[in-house]
Amino acid sequence: MEVGDQSVTPVESEARPSRLKRMWQGLSIVFASKAATVGLIIVLFWLFVAVCAPFLTPYTPLEQDWKAPNQGPSSAHILGTDELGRDLWSRLIYGARLVLVVLPISESFWLPGGTALWGVFVGLLVGTTLGLISGYYGGWIDEIVMRILDAMMAIPVILLYLLIMAALGASAMNVVIAITIVGTPGIARLVRSLTLDIRTREYIRASETRGESPWYIMFVEILPNARGPIIVDSMLRVGYAIFAMGTLGFLGLGLPPPSPDWGSMVAKGREFILAGSPWAALWPSLAIASLVVGLNLLADGLREESMRYQ
Repeated sequence: MEVGDQSVTPVESEARPSRLKRMWQGLSIVFASKAATVGLIIVLFWLFVAVCAPFLTPYTPLEQDWKAPNQGPSSAHILGTDELGRDLWSRLIYGARLVLVVLPISESFWLPGGTALWGVFVGLLVGTTLGLISGYYGGWIDEIVMRILDAMMAIPVILLYLLIMAALGASAMNVVIAITIVGTPGIARLVRSLTLDIRTREYIRASETRGESPWYIMFVEILPNARGPIIVDSMLRVGYAIFAMGTLGFLGLGLPPPSPDWGSMVAKGREFILAGSPWAALWPSLAIASLVVGLNLLADGLREESMRYQ
């Protein structure tokens, strides 16, 4: 190959793994851990029912059957009905849309989904930026940012959620804002600690010697090398966000009715437990628990497997 020719030799081309191979290497880490595999199966199940909800039930989540209120599982309603005769299976799988995917609830009632994911995603953007700036620059910038975040973290989480939702009101957008505000301090502290370690590496010194801008160093050099712990932490935070959504819905501060919010379903269903109809409270409680446990198992399994290769 002549001098100045930038073409890749056959040896270099063979040595560079393909995108499919890199994807399989990433999945192999998941399958190497039993906990991560079980967690992935649970999460994929809920993703599947959320995306395919219209094909998995003949009912809409708002359709009422006044002849069958508070009924147990039957051939017509496999998980039973609530106090208004609405099919619990339909409300359960459409409620998964509110948590995981950005799809409408029904043609007549459109509510943006993926609330937990959007809240964690926005919090990840804000927290990562603050953590990178604080960890890279240090000094008075670090002190100001960290003291503000420490003050936010000093407030109990559930109390902070209640204060935000009481001030803003119950809506999907305000739930996203609440999840973002509550999650940002923890993400920022994690990214800051990773940045403090990575900024001392030789390749960071080389980038500074080349005259690269601080923003380039933070987002191109530091952030990609800190992505592993950040991804694992984000999975855990999605679980926390789902639990927070359930808590807010239970307290009447979550998504507005008649949305099939799992927390509000539990709150309504608990009124009929002593009357012999526990189904309306049982199924959404199990849904919240299973999805949170699945995400935690997936995150813990990934963390354990990734530590073996360090």
